[in-house]
Amino acid sequence: MRAGSFLVILLVLACLQGDLYLEQDPDETIITVDSTNLRFSPSSVTVTEGDTVRFFWSGQALPHNAVERDGLFDSGEPERNVDYSFTFEVGTNGTYEFVCEPHESVGMIGQITVEPAPPSNTTNETNETGLESSGEDTPFPSAFAALSVVALAVMIRRSQGNG
Repeated sequence: MRAGSFLVILLVLACLQGDLYLEQDPDETIITVDSTNLRFSPSSVTVTEGDTVRFFWSGQALPHNAVERDGLFDSGEPERNVDYSFTFEVGTNGTYEFVCEPHESVGMIGQITVEPAPPSNTTNETNETGLESSGEDTPFPSAFAALSVVALAVMIRRSQGNG
């Protein structure tokens, strides 16, 4: 009976194995404020389409904001505490200049360069059997768990005298 319970547990783990691999969120680049010099820090960043830029500052003596010159993004009215994120979608590659509206005249200007996203390999390929595959390999732990369950089932069946 113990072996049967173990078999059920292994089977459940094999089925759940694919869910254990969560995709990570796109990288997030954080831009803060250098209040001593009235500058963004860093003042220039390079990201890739799909990445998120987060404008974050807290407890500043003077209010700030981050506004892209052509209106692509705008953190809102100048504030002493800002937590604003903007994700550059595919197709937004280019160079973007942003300013702190109250301090633009003293040079509080930043620049974000957005590089094109690498081409994705989403086209389905046909393997030797003529079946479509997504181009992704089966993760080793999932295949190992499935084979372990089959091997254990065969061993249990033999130990019970049915094979």
